[in-house]
Amino acid sequence: MSLDVNAARAADTGTPVTGTPDPEHLREALLSRVLETLDDSKAEDIVQIDLRGKSAIADHMVICSGRSARQVAAIADRLVDSLKQDLGVLSRVEGKEAGDWVLIDAGDVIVHVFRPEVREFYQLEKMWLEPAAAASRA
Repeated sequence: MSLDVNAARAADTGTPVTGTPDPEHLREALLSRVLETLDDSKAEDIVQIDLRGKSAIADHMVICSGRSARQVAAIADRLVDSLKQDLGVLSRVEGKEAGDWVLIDAGDVIVHVFRPEVREFYQLEKMWLEPAAAASRA
């Protein structure tokens, strides 16, 4: 009887009966936390790109902008802190000192935080989005 109760709980939470969390559920929780934290940090023009089947580096890429180098660094700091405190995810960070483009590698989710003019210059969305989606952003 207890196995049936555990199975029902597992179905509700996405956790297998063995007690091991479902990897897909964890990836979606990570992506959700990233998007929520970026929104709370007032990041602008947040774009989520599904990389599954396109690249082995990550499952998702998120690109956003901050209005200044200081805001870009603050968004990155807040995201790294949130992922560590809430999910226990230790992220690797590159570019925070310059504040033009900060890359945050959280494992299954890669986050790019740009100043708007730097984002426009590199146009990562055009590289990774489907052609129709990239055209609609132009």
